Amino acid sequence: KKRSYKGKTVGERLVSAQHDLSDNDGVWYAHKLRNRLVHEPTVRLRKTEAKNALAGFRQGLKDLGAL
Repeated sequence: KKRSYKGKTVGERLVSAQHDLSDNDGVWYAHKLRNRLVHEPTVRLRKTEAKNALAGFRQGLKDLGAL
C-alpha cells in the first residue's frame, strides 16, 4: 500500500508490483501458501514449504525496499 500499487487485495497489488520483483514466482508461492494456511485449517505445513515461503517473502521485501 505504501508504494501505491493498484489493487484492493494483496493478490491484485502483487500483479501491479510484478515488474519490481526479482522472484515473482517466489512471492506468489508464499502468498498462496499463506492463503492455504488461513483458509484450510487441516493443511499441514512442511519445513521445506515454510523455508521456501520465507525466502520468497524476504526477497520480495528486499525488492520493495522494506528490508
